[in-house]
Amino acid sequence: MQDLVRNLLADLGEDPDREGLLNTPRRVEKALRFLTSGYAADIDQVLNNALFTVDYSEMVIVKDIDFYSLCEHHLLPFFGKCHVAYLPSNRVIGLSKIPRIVDVFSRRLQVQERLTSQIADTISEKIAPLGVAVVVEATHLCMSMRGVEKQNSFAVTSSMLGTFRSDARTRMEFLELIKLRSGAALRSSAATAQACAEE
Repeated sequence: MQDLVRNLLADLGEDPDREGLLNTPRRVEKALRFLTSGYAADIDQVLNNALFTVDYSEMVIVKDIDFYSLCEHHLLPFFGKCHVAYLPSNRVIGLSKIPRIVDVFSRRLQVQERLTSQIADTISEKIAPLGVAVVVEATHLCMSMRGVEKQNSFAVTSSMLGTFRSDARTRMEFLELIKLRSGAALRSSAATAQACAEE
């Protein structure tokens, strides 16, 4: 990987042997290994049996989970907040494990829509709740630094499973409790992703 980075620097017109860039290939490899460490993660090891049987049936929410990921189209960062809720049937998951699940899937080459679904599907699979809701809101540098260059735009995606999909009141309660920034209406960012991929 370091040889590839040296060649990339040379192709960009730089001198890979100058003082400021001499250790850049090593640093880039280290950074990319960390930013894509989710590929090597095992969800069961991450959860570490932190699944508990409880008599609780109200909504559980972990909101404002910071995440950073890399857009698979341009390898540029996208980052923001993830909000996760579920309605237990008879088991709950340790609260600290939910941000860890977000990290596992965000530390891969991603598109926001797939990231949102993977988080929801994993929680649904592991604890079989009555419903799962995940909302992700993110700024994409592939939109703000290049391409359409819209610095103040952000994309919002959601995945609603079970009761959150079938019961409008439950869904609205969740959305009211997380109160999306700027009062943004929940919307699909499919057009955003398409624009990103085409440029």
